[in-house]
Amino acid sequence: MTQQPVLTAEGAARLKEELEHLKGPARQELAERLRQAVSQGDLSENADYHKAKEDQGFLEGRIQELEYLLKNAVIVENNHTKPEEVQVGVKVTVQEGDYPPETYFLVGAKEADPRNGRISNESPIGRALLGHRIGEEAVAETPSGTVRLKIIQIE
Repeated sequence: MTQQPVLTAEGAARLKEELEHLKGPARQELAERLRQAVSQGDLSENADYHKAKEDQGFLEGRIQELEYLLKNAVIVENNHTKPEEVQVGVKVTVQEGDYPPETYFLVGAKEADPRNGRISNESPIGRALLGHRIGEEAVAETPSGTVRLKIIQIE
């Protein structure tokens, strides 16, 4: 059984914008590319045509993926109250041992961008942080070993 996808409200809004772009301007641009490729004649050896058809497959696949996500995802709203515990949609500042504190924004897997501090609720660290409060220690089993994180701030 697959788990229902989770999105923050802002993540859902970004995906809706992407979907509108793909269904509108991106589809129109691709249709024009296909028309131009077809007008060149012999399709069996037309690289532009084959590339456009391949791009069309990727575009339609992404549209289907976004429609599924937006239809089935649990949207986590930010209710503008100070959260008491770590949950999807909050920023959490943690500290491992004597290392400097780090701040993460906990999001659903489809929104994760670890290089920019957006970690998934399904990642080892994200999963370990869920449900903990300020002052508590979360223990995450990561591929590089056990990580102990003290929760300093939740916003």
